[in-house]
Amino acid sequence: MLAQQIENGAPYDVFLSANAQYAERLAASGKLSQPVIYAQGQLALLWRDGKAHAINDLAGDSIRFVAIANPKLAPYGVAAQQALEHEGLWQKIEPKVVHGENVRQTLQLFDSGNADAVLTSDGLVSERKAQIIPSEWHKPIIQKAGVVTASAKQKEAGLFLQFLLGPTAQGIFGRHGFGRPE
Repeated sequence: MLAQQIENGAPYDVFLSANAQYAERLAASGKLSQPVIYAQGQLALLWRDGKAHAINDLAGDSIRFVAIANPKLAPYGVAAQQALEHEGLWQKIEPKVVHGENVRQTLQLFDSGNADAVLTSDGLVSERKAQIIPSEWHKPIIQKAGVVTASAKQKEAGLFLQFLLGPTAQGIFGRHGFGRPE
Protein backbone atom coordinates (compact mmCIF):
# COMPACT_ATOMS: atom_id res chain seq x y z
CA MET A 1 0.00 0.00 0.00
CA LEU A 2 2.83 2.42 0.83
CA ALA A 3 4.53 1.70 -2.49
CA GLN A 4 1.31 2.61 -4.30
CA GLN A 5 1.03 5.80 -2.25
CA ILE A 6 4.59 6.76 -3.22
CA GLU A 7 3.83 6.01 -6.88
CA ASN A 8 0.92 8.43 -6.57
CA GLY A 9 3.00 11.21 -5.01
CA ALA A 10 2.55 10.71 -1.26
CA PRO A 11 4.96 12.97 0.66
CA TYR A 12 7.32 10.38 2.17
CA ASP A 13 11.05 10.80 2.57
CA VAL A 14 12.30 7.23 3.06
CA PHE A 15 10.72 3.91 2.11
CA LEU A 16 11.58 0.72 4.03
CA SER A 17 10.13 -2.53 2.81
CA ALA A 18 10.19 -6.14 3.96
CA ASN A 19 9.43 -6.93 0.32
CA ALA A 20 12.51 -5.96 -1.68
CA GLN A 21 10.49 -6.16 -4.90
CA TYR A 22 8.45 -3.09 -3.95
CA ALA A 23 11.60 -1.04 -3.42
CA GLU A 24 13.08 -2.32 -6.69
CA ARG A 25 9.87 -1.50 -8.56
CA LEU A 26 9.82 2.05 -7.17
CA ALA A 27 13.47 2.52 -8.13
CA ALA A 28 12.82 1.23 -11.65
CA SER A 29 10.04 3.80 -12.04
CA GLY A 30 12.28 6.61 -10.79
CA LYS A 31 10.33 7.12 -7.56
CA LEU A 32 13.06 5.81 -5.25
CA SER A 33 16.84 6.05 -5.08
CA GLN A 34 18.79 2.85 -5.65
CA PRO A 35 17.54 0.64 -2.79
CA VAL A 36 19.97 -0.79 -0.26
CA ILE A 37 19.59 -3.82 1.98
CA TYR A 38 19.06 -2.60 5.54
CA ALA A 39 18.14 -5.90 7.23
CA GLN A 40 17.45 -9.55 6.71
CA GLY A 41 14.22 -10.82 8.19
CA GLN A 42 13.97 -13.86 10.41
CA LEU A 43 10.95 -16.12 10.56
CA ALA A 44 9.64 -17.17 13.97
CA LEU A 45 7.02 -19.60 15.24
CA LEU A 46 4.84 -18.77 18.22
CA TRP A 47 2.50 -21.25 19.91
CA ARG A 48 -0.69 -20.48 21.81
CA ASP A 49 0.67 -22.07 25.02
CA GLY A 50 3.89 -20.04 24.80
CA LYS A 51 6.06 -23.16 24.92
CA ALA A 52 8.50 -24.56 22.37
CA HIS A 53 7.27 -27.48 20.28
CA ALA A 54 8.56 -29.53 17.39
CA ILE A 55 7.42 -27.94 14.15
CA ASN A 56 5.77 -31.28 13.27
CA ASP A 57 3.27 -30.57 16.05
CA LEU A 58 1.59 -28.09 13.68
CA ALA A 59 0.10 -31.12 11.91
CA GLY A 60 -1.40 -32.47 15.15
CA ASP A 61 -5.10 -32.50 15.96
CA SER A 62 -4.69 -29.97 18.78
CA ILE A 63 -3.76 -27.29 16.22
CA ARG A 64 -6.86 -26.08 14.42
CA PHE A 65 -5.47 -23.00 12.66
CA VAL A 66 -1.99 -21.79 11.72
CA ALA A 67 -1.61 -18.12 10.76
CA ILE A 68 0.85 -17.03 8.08
CA ALA A 69 1.09 -13.92 5.95
CA ASN A 70 -0.38 -14.36 2.48
CA PRO A 71 2.45 -15.72 0.29
CA LYS A 72 1.00 -13.80 -2.68
CA LEU A 73 1.51 -10.51 -0.83
CA ALA A 74 4.22 -10.89 1.80
CA PRO A 75 7.77 -12.28 1.83
CA TYR A 76 7.26 -13.70 5.31
CA GLY A 77 4.34 -15.71 3.96
CA VAL A 78 6.53 -17.04 1.17
CA ALA A 79 9.19 -17.97 3.73
CA ALA A 80 6.62 -19.65 6.00
CA GLN A 81 5.32 -21.79 3.14
CA GLN A 82 8.86 -22.64 2.03
CA ALA A 83 9.83 -23.65 5.59
CA LEU A 84 6.77 -25.89 5.91
CA GLU A 85 7.51 -27.42 2.50
CA HIS A 86 11.14 -27.98 3.55
CA GLU A 87 9.95 -29.97 6.54
CA GLY A 88 7.37 -31.90 4.47
CA LEU A 89 4.47 -30.32 6.34
CA TRP A 90 2.82 -28.00 3.80
CA GLN A 91 0.37 -30.59 2.44
CA LYS A 92 -0.78 -31.43 5.99
CA ILE A 93 -0.87 -27.84 7.24
CA GLU A 94 -2.38 -26.06 4.24
CA PRO A 95 -6.02 -26.86 5.18
CA LYS A 96 -5.38 -25.26 8.59
CA VAL A 97 -3.75 -22.10 7.26
CA VAL A 98 -5.38 -18.71 7.78
CA HIS A 99 -3.80 -15.75 6.01
CA GLY A 100 -3.15 -12.22 7.11
CA GLU A 101 -2.34 -9.63 4.47
CA ASN A 102 0.95 -8.87 6.21
CA VAL A 103 2.94 -9.96 9.27
CA ARG A 104 1.18 -7.57 11.63
CA GLN A 105 -2.30 -8.73 10.59
CA THR A 106 -1.09 -12.33 10.83
CA LEU A 107 0.01 -11.74 14.41
CA GLN A 108 -3.38 -10.15 15.15
CA LEU A 109 -5.07 -13.36 13.99
CA PHE A 110 -2.98 -15.22 16.55
CA ASP A 111 -3.40 -12.66 19.36
CA SER A 112 -7.18 -12.59 18.89
CA GLY A 113 -7.36 -16.35 19.38
CA ASN A 114 -8.20 -17.11 15.76
CA ALA A 115 -5.04 -19.20 15.29
CA ASP A 116 -3.27 -21.69 17.54
CA ALA A 117 0.17 -20.95 16.10
CA VAL A 118 1.70 -18.24 13.94
CA LEU A 119 4.68 -18.07 11.61
CA THR A 120 5.65 -14.42 11.36
CA SER A 121 8.48 -11.93 11.60
CA ASP A 122 10.72 -12.46 14.59
CA GLY A 123 10.88 -8.67 14.74
CA LEU A 124 7.25 -8.66 15.88
CA VAL A 125 7.58 -11.44 18.44
CA SER A 126 11.19 -11.16 19.62
CA GLU A 127 9.99 -10.17 23.10
CA ARG A 128 7.93 -13.37 23.36
CA LYS A 129 9.03 -17.00 23.64
CA ALA A 130 9.13 -17.59 19.90
CA GLN A 131 11.14 -20.23 18.09
CA ILE A 132 13.39 -19.04 15.29
CA ILE A 133 12.86 -21.00 12.09
CA PRO A 134 16.23 -21.99 10.59
CA SER A 135 17.08 -19.68 7.71
CA GLU A 136 18.17 -22.70 5.64
CA TRP A 137 14.52 -23.76 5.42
CA HIS A 138 13.54 -20.78 3.22
CA LYS A 139 14.95 -18.18 0.86
CA PRO A 140 16.40 -15.09 2.57
CA ILE A 141 13.95 -12.36 3.52
CA ILE A 142 15.83 -9.36 2.16
CA GLN A 143 14.53 -5.97 3.31
CA LYS A 144 15.41 -2.87 1.32
CA ALA A 145 15.15 0.88 1.76
CA GLY A 146 15.64 3.95 -0.36
CA VAL A 147 15.11 7.70 -0.46
CA VAL A 148 11.90 8.81 -2.16
CA THR A 149 13.02 10.91 -5.11
CA ALA A 150 10.20 13.43 -4.65
CA SER A 151 11.22 14.11 -1.04
CA ALA A 152 11.91 17.75 -0.23
CA LYS A 153 14.39 16.53 2.39
CA GLN A 154 16.86 14.57 0.27
CA LYS A 155 19.88 15.32 2.46
CA GLU A 156 18.15 14.39 5.72
CA ALA A 157 16.61 11.27 4.20
CA GLY A 158 20.02 10.19 2.90
CA LEU A 159 21.56 10.72 6.34
CA PHE A 160 18.79 8.68 7.94
CA LEU A 161 19.39 5.88 5.45
CA GLN A 162 23.12 5.98 6.31
CA PHE A 163 22.19 5.78 10.00
CA LEU A 164 20.07 2.66 9.33
CA LEU A 165 23.11 0.98 7.78
CA GLY A 166 25.45 2.00 10.61
CA PRO A 167 26.44 0.04 13.72
CA THR A 168 23.98 1.70 16.12
CA ALA A 169 20.87 0.98 14.06
CA GLN A 170 22.15 -2.44 13.02
CA GLY A 171 22.61 -3.29 16.70
CA ILE A 172 19.01 -2.26 17.39
CA PHE A 173 17.77 -4.33 14.45
CA GLY A 174 19.77 -7.29 15.72
CA ARG A 175 18.28 -7.05 19.21
CA HIS A 176 14.80 -7.07 17.68
CA GLY A 177 14.98 -10.13 15.48
CA PHE A 178 16.62 -8.93 12.27
CA GLY A 179 19.82 -10.20 10.71
CA ARG A 180 22.47 -7.90 9.34
CA PRO A 181 22.59 -7.21 5.62
CA GLU A 182 25.10 -9.38 3.79
